[in-house]
Amino acid sequence: MTAAGQVIGAATAFIWLGMVLAISFLETPLKFRAPGITLPLGLGIGRLVFRALNVTEIIFAALLLAALMASRPIATIWVLLGVTGAFLAAQTGLLRPRLDRRAGQIITGQSPPASRLHLAYVALEVLKVAALVTLGTLLITSP
Repeated sequence: MTAAGQVIGAATAFIWLGMVLAISFLETPLKFRAPGITLPLGLGIGRLVFRALNVTEIIFAALLLAALMASRPIATIWVLLGVTGAFLAAQTGLLRPRLDRRAGQIITGQSPPASRLHLAYVALEVLKVAALVTLGTLLITSP
């Protein structure tokens, strides 16, 4: 693997990781504890933030793919990138649209039935964090 590809790939993985940790596990829970933030307001902000995060994540995935294509990494790194991409695809293509619809219902005053979609999104977020940590670490330590 080339040194430049490793450095760019590791940096991309760790910056992506930092964004996910900061937004999903810090900003989002704290937002709902801020004075004056109602559930509809918090959901409206969350919809905008997660749409922007997911677009940024897709860009980071493309950058990481380009770095790896230029550096010919070990197979494990390719597998981790594929797994991370699958988690992101499930979040952006399957879960977030449904969560957006549900949030829209709540914002307009409706009371949708209970759902586990949010828990599924969080579970994928935890798995994505683990994959990004492993991917970045392997990029740093691979020969």
